[in-house]
Amino acid sequence: MLLNRSEEEKKLKKIFGFDNFIDDQWIAIQHIFNGERVLLIEKTGFGKSLCYQYPASRLNGLTIVFSPLIALMRDQVRFIESKKIPAASVNSNQSPDENNNIIKNAVNGKYKILFIAPERLDNQQWMDAATKMNISLVVIDEAHCISVWGHDFRPSYRRIINLVTLLPKNFPVLAATATATRRVEEDINRQIGKSVISIRGKLLRDSLHLRCVKVSSEDEKMIWLGENLNKLPGTGVIYTGTKISTEHYSRWFEYLNIKSVNYNSALEPGCRREVEAGLMSNDYKCVVSTNALGMGIDKPDIRFIIHTQMPQSPIHYYQEIGRAGRDGRPSIIILFFNPEEDLQLLNSFIDGAKPPADKYQKIIDIVKTKRLGLFEIVKKANMKRTQVSVVLTDLVDQSIVNEIPDGSSKIYEYRYGAKKLNVKGFDILRINKQKELLDMVNYTEIKTCRMTFLCD
Repeated sequence: MLLNRSEEEKKLKKIFGFDNFIDDQWIAIQHIFNGERVLLIEKTGFGKSLCYQYPASRLNGLTIVFSPLIALMRDQVRFIESKKIPAASVNSNQSPDENNNIIKNAVNGKYKILFIAPERLDNQQWMDAATKMNISLVVIDEAHCISVWGHDFRPSYRRIINLVTLLPKNFPVLAATATATRRVEEDINRQIGKSVISIRGKLLRDSLHLRCVKVSSEDEKMIWLGENLNKLPGTGVIYTGTKISTEHYSRWFEYLNIKSVNYNSALEPGCRREVEAGLMSNDYKCVVSTNALGMGIDKPDIRFIIHTQMPQSPIHYYQEIGRAGRDGRPSIIILFFNPEEDLQLLNSFIDGAKPPADKYQKIIDIVKTKRLGLFEIVKKANMKRTQVSVVLTDLVDQSIVNEIPDGSSKIYEYRYGAKKLNVKGFDILRINKQKELLDMVNYTEIKTCRMTFLCD
């Protein structure tokens, strides 16, 4: 399809109120209308969402957006509906009846855009309904989650690839992320297919002013914040490494009469929605959150972001600070660094990302006895669900375990005659993560431009 940019920008103005496309947006949109597969790597605040929202408003069918965070879905649906484009999301914060009704409406063509979590691909009801939908575009948001080399790999994202490989070659697919190293980019391209068109923009964010504060205790962080938080402009987000820390800091600010609230994945859905709405309307000086809020809010005027614990890598850090200054105005970015405690916590995260080989063997031995579902395996293995999910994904990838649909879930069985588990890749991944952690330590010590360091 040959598009006329000036004509399309008239439609853009009418529907979304924007005068024109950014050049890379226009390039991506052209490829989508031509039925091609696109990987778009652009900085936060660039407007990646418009690259599927605009085509969705013009295409005849339904655009399916795979998205990792419920907060992000809600924010996007709110914006899209404000432009008179029918949209909805299917997520775990809604009742089964609500989700069923939305799926029914999608089958009947009542939406232009539907957001779902990748985990839905495990649900047979969803899969049956999807075959009846008139789907015109598939979007993989936060596409770095596909790759084991990505900073936030999620096993469920691999199921999207299974779907994409079944699509016709001329069916448009958009994968979008702000944080893909060259290695992640190559991995995503390999998985989506050889014909992928990569568009990589400039990641430099001139409006962000970055600094580090070295400390030796939690008390030092709290004292510094107590003395300086009200001196910072506007409203912002304070990231902590654990759920319990979000409560500790928000109580400290409450004691100091600094209006704040905590946010993490353990909060009830209604409470999370209230916090999100309060942040958007500047009801708080700050929201103290785990990275559950990291990709979930598109607020243009976040004026500061503070990390009380060092992220695992420069890529994690770039992703999380990307919430600030999306309006292009200056914003302050502060990282506290406690060498001893931060490194101990982060090394434990690295160890947990790929469980030891004996954990893999334990699960192999369990599924050898009989076919079992995920929760039964978790119970028998006495391991965390996230760890078991990672192990099962790897075992399925290596054809050691078969994954079989079972109603709305999956069951797993040992594949007799399978090859021996190959853990070489796990060791390479662990070494890579340790290198990224060292890069983050180096970031705290450099005297040159910190943003340039992150982008490099």
